[in-house]
Amino acid sequence: MLKKISGLVGKIHQGDCVEGLKKIPKGTVDLAFADPPFNIGFEYDQYDDRLEDSQYLKWSHQWMAQVHRVLKPNGTFWLAIGDEYAAELKIEAQKLGFHCRSWVIWYYTFGVNCKKKFTRSHAHLFHFVKDKKNFVFNHEDMDLRVPSARRLIYNDSRACSDGRMPDDTWILRPQELVNGFSPEEDTWHFPRVAGTFKERAGFHGCQMPEQLLGRIIRACSNENDIVLDPFSGSSTTVAVAKKLGRKFCAFELSKDYVRLGRERLSRVIVGDKLDGSPEPTMRNLLEEESKLKGKAVKKKQMSLLPSEEAIHDELASELSGIIEAFRNSSRGYSTDRLIADPVLNEDFQTHCDRLMIPGSHAERNRFLLRARKAGRFKALNIQTTSRTNIDWKQVRPFIYASEIAWRQVSNKYCMSLEEIFCDPRVAVQFDDIAGKFAPGFHPLDYRWAAMKLRKEGSFAKKRAALCAPKDFGILEMGKTLNRKSGVLVSDLTFDEIDSGPGVYLIREPDGKALYAGETNHLAARLTRTFGENGPRSQWLQRSEELEIFIHPVESIFDYPFARQSWLLKWHKPYWNSVRELSA
Repeated sequence: MLKKISGLVGKIHQGDCVEGLKKIPKGTVDLAFADPPFNIGFEYDQYDDRLEDSQYLKWSHQWMAQVHRVLKPNGTFWLAIGDEYAAELKIEAQKLGFHCRSWVIWYYTFGVNCKKKFTRSHAHLFHFVKDKKNFVFNHEDMDLRVPSARRLIYNDSRACSDGRMPDDTWILRPQELVNGFSPEEDTWHFPRVAGTFKERAGFHGCQMPEQLLGRIIRACSNENDIVLDPFSGSSTTVAVAKKLGRKFCAFELSKDYVRLGRERLSRVIVGDKLDGSPEPTMRNLLEEESKLKGKAVKKKQMSLLPSEEAIHDELASELSGIIEAFRNSSRGYSTDRLIADPVLNEDFQTHCDRLMIPGSHAERNRFLLRARKAGRFKALNIQTTSRTNIDWKQVRPFIYASEIAWRQVSNKYCMSLEEIFCDPRVAVQFDDIAGKFAPGFHPLDYRWAAMKLRKEGSFAKKRAALCAPKDFGILEMGKTLNRKSGVLVSDLTFDEIDSGPGVYLIREPDGKALYAGETNHLAARLTRTFGENGPRSQWLQRSEELEIFIHPVESIFDYPFARQSWLLKWHKPYWNSVRELSA
């Protein structure tokens, strides 16, 4: 069968794609990318882009049916389409047997200007597979994985060393559009190939960026796989496929486009770099770090605003206004309190609005913290005299809920605690999670507890090193616990639990630790957490068979969080936030 397709591979074929696709044997193509006419009246040289709705949908069904036929059982199909028919073509594709993995919005700069509606600056990208359980997705490719903000911006040693896959919300350069989208949106930000761009092929009006095609081809195919494009157009798909070491096959109705596409292809060599601005992948970062080895990498790449020059130009010019807004709204409290307190922060944003300070709420908050870290507050002799009177006794009943919320939100968005509270949209999610695990407290209570926990975490490891587990009275909670069985959370008898201080570990049925805690009153903590009137359902969502191990100790105040630190080091629970404790 491969011999039958060998004559079609490596070429751009002139002619109708439906007829051309019929020549390809069934189940031989690994990846198909299609950017068909949008049926919006675009002026092609040999195609009428003004079909009746029913005619356009019938034709779309025909060519997508052929794509489905020629794909291998584990094949992938990407479809780029505009607003007008996005929903309809998704349904048509699903009727043919495709399964939609993602519905991505490609946001591009240089949007098409519209007079009587909002400027068009996006297209839809559907990621379909034939088999929803068996498909190619190269999640370990270092040219796909990206460094988290924790590493890229802050050089935080806790960041995952091999990076992570891009979020569903993906912005090429966060500094260009740091608050343009909600953290949960499926958005990719690539510049559209405008007429002045060097990447521009020059003969097609709807050219895709090479970097966008590069991400798709890298993710959904392997070297020597066959990549198909039914609508070759400017030949970007086949050019990128060739550069990345893939085989390719394409069809194009226009004779001129075929000729120009073949000329473009003749200039491409396997291994060539993709045109356009590259994404900040882990490979890029590691190569850059290698070049800068022995130099001040942190200062060069990830400066936390050492001077006013690093502050966003627009906001930097409004430094005095930002300071004035802070003075008028802080009521003498610190910047940390203003960021964490929803009431104070709302006042701060209102004063910023009155002073016409640019930027979103999150940007203003970040700028305020960075200005403080850069020494601007000291330079301007700004004093904070009010103190936040939320002590350890007050936060003990719900501090575990704040810790769980911190970990869950941090995992979801790869944000530091400061970043979480700077963005009101994300901070509300933190409050909601904490409230589910320990209901009845105010957002400031949950947030301040997390901030106290973060500060205390920096000392916990030092305290843990002062004594051995035996001296702390927790040797029984060590690694040997993996060979023991605990009590099911659903079977807890609360009046039999020790009322004094102690530590506890919650574990899933497969042996993975979920959360480790310490408390001055075991019975009260566990009753409040797992009793009939408590938020037990939040825990049991993980499993109805959660196990708990309970161990009384003489005190937890002699070495605060030291015992918890040992539990984290031994068991690495999934829901604990203060990773410094187990470092």
